[in-house]
Amino acid sequence: MPADSHCHLNDPAFDIDRGEVIESIETAGMVHLLNVGYDLPTSHKALALAHRYPYMYASAGIHPHNASSVDDTVLDELRKLLAYPQVVAVGETGLDYFRDRSPREDQQRSFRAHLALARSTGRPVIIHCRDAMDDCLKILEEEEVGKIGGVMHCFAGSPEEAEKTLELGLYISFAGNVTYPKAGMLRDSMAVVPGHRLLLETDSPYLAPQKKRGKRNDPTLLRYVLETAAKVRSVTIADMERIAVNNFEELFLNTGAEGKIAYQIRDSLYINVTQACSNECYFCVRFHSDTVQGHNLRLAKDPSAEQMIEAIGDPTKYGEVVFCGYGEPTIRLEQIKQVAKAVKDKGGVTRLNTNGHGNHLAKRNIVPELKGVIDSVSVSLNAADSETYNKICKPLIKNAWNSTVEFIKEAKAGGLDVTASIVAIPGVVDEEQCRTFVEDELKVDFRVRHYNLVG
Repeated sequence: MPADSHCHLNDPAFDIDRGEVIESIETAGMVHLLNVGYDLPTSHKALALAHRYPYMYASAGIHPHNASSVDDTVLDELRKLLAYPQVVAVGETGLDYFRDRSPREDQQRSFRAHLALARSTGRPVIIHCRDAMDDCLKILEEEEVGKIGGVMHCFAGSPEEAEKTLELGLYISFAGNVTYPKAGMLRDSMAVVPGHRLLLETDSPYLAPQKKRGKRNDPTLLRYVLETAAKVRSVTIADMERIAVNNFEELFLNTGAEGKIAYQIRDSLYINVTQACSNECYFCVRFHSDTVQGHNLRLAKDPSAEQMIEAIGDPTKYGEVVFCGYGEPTIRLEQIKQVAKAVKDKGGVTRLNTNGHGNHLAKRNIVPELKGVIDSVSVSLNAADSETYNKICKPLIKNAWNSTVEFIKEAKAGGLDVTASIVAIPGVVDEEQCRTFVEDELKVDFRVRHYNLVG
């Protein structure tokens, strides 16, 4: 089991059998669990649970239902709770225009007060938003939530609203309602969230997943959210567990995994060849995060060929070994050739992920050197013309798009299995124009990657 980023074992619904539920959580192997306060009593209860169970953490806050109760005395009590290291976030707070149990002006006042508290204490904020997205995003922007950090919990908005939330620098968390048959839009939203901004939660005792709908929810049922997320995002359960744990640690604990030379996604093993690149694509994850699908790729120095070979181990355990990472791998062509040969000698399958600048960088046609050690090549073409390419990729070399096109042609002529890919940037990249160019003129396979999604 991964990390439940939002639950309420501090709720009275668990008073009768809390101990038994916790035993089942521990049996399931939960890594981290955050009990979220929604008033002063539950905030204190969350802290008490965190004191008792090392894998549990707490937050302190007042739900918008109780916003009218927030005054200086309440805020002072929350501040005292936030002094404890186990209390890792402010909230939940936000706006709830669905039930309107507190006047909207009180909700907005309380929301801003919580954001100020988060800013002053250095804690991220947990945001509840129901039927109030426009006002919620407006307040978050005005209060510069990106400088605070936080998560929009139990997200229930559209993909467009998800993108606006991401633009503010927030994480997005999904709960059991993402499993409901009629929650197609919500699953579409989950699909557009980058791996380094995604969290999973139960919101228990509420929002039991579809297979347990109508019953009390608890953290062991996070497995159903996990399964749905893996299916929606076309990754494995293990991938999603790693993503959820790493992002929990990044947001709430200010920790994360060490940088990796080799990292597995689905049945492929990716090799983090270099941090250097001949492009500065504004959509590239290396400018926004240290992680790809829950793997930290930020290395202090590029690995040697020997280090890469050691990190790979037995290549036949994987469907393929992919030379990739945060930069352009052909910058280190000699190391790739050495490692790829070692992989092939052991019976492995190899792929090169490249921006297609290899011939330009080496000042020669490198395809004959790849033949025999590289089985397939994925080339980031990203545009059907040089003007668009220069706009989004910001190349550091001249005639970069032409170099990429020529590399694709050389690779195909040289007998390599070639796929040209683009990143579908709305309003910038014409997907059909790119498809026509790739399939009709270059005559290679075509692949589309969603904007902001890597791996």
